Amino acid sequence: MNEPTSPVRVAVVQFDPQVGMENRENNLRRSLELALEAVNGGANLIVLPELSSTGYFFSNRQDAFEHSESVPGGSSVQSWMDFAHQHQVYLVAGLTERDGMRLFNTGVLVGPDGFIGKYRKAHLWNLEKLWFTPGDLGFPVFDTPIGRIGLLICWDIWFPEVPRILSQQGADIICSLNNWVWTPPPLFDDAGKCMASYLTMTAAHVNNVFIAAASRIGEERGARYLGCSLIAGTNGWPIGAVASADKQEILFADVDLTSSRSAPIWNNLNDLHRDRRADLYDQMLGYTQHPSLPR
Repeated sequence: MNEPTSPVRVAVVQFDPQVGMENRENNLRRSLELALEAVNGGANLIVLPELSSTGYFFSNRQDAFEHSESVPGGSSVQSWMDFAHQHQVYLVAGLTERDGMRLFNTGVLVGPDGFIGKYRKAHLWNLEKLWFTPGDLGFPVFDTPIGRIGLLICWDIWFPEVPRILSQQGADIICSLNNWVWTPPPLFDDAGKCMASYLTMTAAHVNNVFIAAASRIGEERGARYLGCSLIAGTNGWPIGAVASADKQEILFADVDLTSSRSAPIWNNLNDLHRDRRADLYDQMLGYTQHPSLPR
């Protein structure tokens, strides 16, 4: 067997951050305690859920502003940066970003050397439209020593253009930050998987990319959350278990991150990337904000 060129132990953290200013400190502390559990389990890439320092269900726009902070100067990002530096790991987490009078549902990527970059959620779900501004940074992919890392947030996975554009840029892994919510039944199939699990698996499969999806659990101001975190391999299937709907969990997967760059040729005539009809649509689906890197 070939030695891995970029061995990574990925961990996705599923827990229950709660909205409310009185919960901010505890949310951050819990995220760091669970990230430390992941480090102690050998992880060097750790993914926390969407809005993991603030909780999700704000009561109004002013409430959302009170929960917000600047990026990367705010206290949550600084704490995650300190953690990543201390433990020499990469960490992805979600928070409410304030930029002037605008609020964004943002994911940050930090590493051993500090702040790497951020992604602002492009597709806003339901009441989010009343307090967040749709993301304006496009879909960046960050080149790191362990591989190329893209981010998406929750509802984004329902828009197949997002993982496709990230993978066309050359992402090795997509970190998916989620607060998947309880919607009208049926929520789960006989295998116990929710639709978000299948969308994640499908996106990984059709793009030949790893996806590490961290979701949350619990209830908050009448809203209920689905859990179902997972780490999907380049073939789409979960590596290990899909998390429960209601328990705090950490999932791990050992992967060779850059193995996503090998063309998936399942037989002599099929190749996912070569077979794309770039004569009918361009290579990046009209996306021009970031360059396409070789895979």
